[in-house]
Amino acid sequence: MSDKVKGFLFGAVAAATYGMNPLFALPLYREGLNADSVLFYRYTLAIVMLGIWMKLQRQSFRLNGNEILPLVIAGLLFAASSLFLFLSYRHMDAGIASTILFVYPVMVAVIMALFFHEKATPVTVASIVLALSGIALLYRGGDGGPLSFAGILLVILSALSYAIYIVGVKQSALKNLSGAKLTFYSLLFGLSIYIVRLDFCLGLQVVPSWQSWGNVVAIALLPTVVSLSCTALAIHYIGATPTAILGALEPVTAVFFGVAVFGESLTFRLVAGILLIIVSVSLIIAGRTVQKSLNELFRRLFRRA
Repeated sequence: MSDKVKGFLFGAVAAATYGMNPLFALPLYREGLNADSVLFYRYTLAIVMLGIWMKLQRQSFRLNGNEILPLVIAGLLFAASSLFLFLSYRHMDAGIASTILFVYPVMVAVIMALFFHEKATPVTVASIVLALSGIALLYRGGDGGPLSFAGILLVILSALSYAIYIVGVKQSALKNLSGAKLTFYSLLFGLSIYIVRLDFCLGLQVVPSWQSWGNVVAIALLPTVVSLSCTALAIHYIGATPTAILGALEPVTAVFFGVAVFGESLTFRLVAGILLIIVSVSLIIAGRTVQKSLNELFRRLFRRA
């Protein structure tokens, strides 16, 4: 399997599993837990899981001096993104929040173009346009009521934090870290945000039931350990912008669980939006092939002209 195929596969898995956040977070909210407590348990269990995995794989926990500060910043950015997103669930439907969150690929592309001179190919631009069109259809598939300004602002802040995290990993010494080590230390340093917000755990709420513990374990494993590890690997193999655009699968996952688990309606707009997102993901996966084919087509046309 080529590095490119690995990168696209890891990117798809990362996006799909991260879209499972509402599946496990909303039942915990119904049990009375707040966002900080949910995220504290999520990060703490994920750190333990990753630590055990790294130990079994005999991976080193050692860091170089030039990796510590970037890891602290990466951890704080990812934790901030999680916090803003989970707080937004209190102001709007989780499915809508997950769709609006997808503005982060645009932010990544803009950051890479403005500050790192990454060329945006026509295929990349077309993929972004199609994906955003799909997101617009998903968003407009609701009841048409006004959205909370606070909710929108929180999701935008979440997207911005995540976009900077993705770019920072690729453009720093962290790009050479293994996915497991990057994830472990990002979560470890990011946990500090929730510790402080919970008054150094004095305000931590108790998980009320075994069923709730099941949701806590699941949210630590899938949208955290699996998603963040696969994100790191995808960035390593294919770069920041393709990884971000593959995040289109995240709102698709959120919509799927919204319909299947939370009883949301599946309208024509939802179906059309999902199809547009799938097309955009297919385009970005076959990006170089499509670009070469278009270039060859244009050459032949100009020759005939």
